[in-house]
Amino acid sequence: MKKKVIISLITFFFVLQAKAQCAMCRAVLESGEDQTAAEGINDGIMFLMAVPYILVATIGYIVYRTYNKSKKVENSDQIV
Repeated sequence: MKKKVIISLITFFFVLQAKAQCAMCRAVLESGEDQTAAEGINDGIMFLMAVPYILVATIGYIVYRTYNKSKKVENSDQIV
């Protein structure tokens, strides 16, 4: 259990440091003097990338909860 928590924390902190720009976008945006546009594009890409992961995690949690709920009902029927 401890190992899973540590791996999860390390993974979380590496994801925070990730830069999400492709090579072409980075080259075009770095050539200009206005770096706020580059930061805005990077934040937008990170936001768009996070939404699918949140949806998959939510669906996974719902499936997990449903599976455990049906397992509890099945076990309670066997006890009686």
